[in-house]
Amino acid sequence: MNFRKLTYLLRKKCFQVLNKNILGLKKTMGFLGDFKLGKRASLNGSLWVRNYGKIRIGNGFRCNSGKNHNPIGGDTVCRLVVYQNGILSIGDNTGISNSTIVCQESVSIGSGVLIGGGCRIWDTDFHSTHVDARLSSRDASVKTAPVIIGDQAFIGGGSFILKGVKIGANSIVAAGSVVTKSIPNNEIWGGNPAVFIKKTDPTSQPKQ
Repeated sequence: MNFRKLTYLLRKKCFQVLNKNILGLKKTMGFLGDFKLGKRASLNGSLWVRNYGKIRIGNGFRCNSGKNHNPIGGDTVCRLVVYQNGILSIGDNTGISNSTIVCQESVSIGSGVLIGGGCRIWDTDFHSTHVDARLSSRDASVKTAPVIIGDQAFIGGGSFILKGVKIGANSIVAAGSVVTKSIPNNEIWGGNPAVFIKKTDPTSQPKQ
């Protein structure tokens, strides 16, 4: 059996395992690798996955992907990209629309999180700030830092969540924000760079 045929069979098996848990159009693209998905997942559109690390997604995952399912994110699809040794974890009942997550080290998203259309969540700088390193074939000085998004946080459409950021539980990021530093629990931040706006309404928080 040649390498190309073996790769095809492995990918086909991965898609079969994934699609058993998905309700909807059941379309996936890319390479799933070490991918575990909980029960009652709902996928509207095509989910693009390139996974060379680990992806763990809880129960009740919801994904809207493509212009026909969430116009806020334009015509983009939802993408999950995990590098070798990276770990992407997503809790229960979390929804994501037309967004891209790139995980080189660790991205942890809690339960009940909403991620609006066209968001970008990255735990890496991708390129060095040093020109010599950036122009080399192997840029070994790229910086990474874990990203953590707490339970029931809401990330508004078109926002960027950059490396090393922790977003607290129940907090809200306004649409179009660039988040470069951590946000405590129960706060609303917005802007570029994102700054504190106000506390969330405590009466609207779900009971623990």
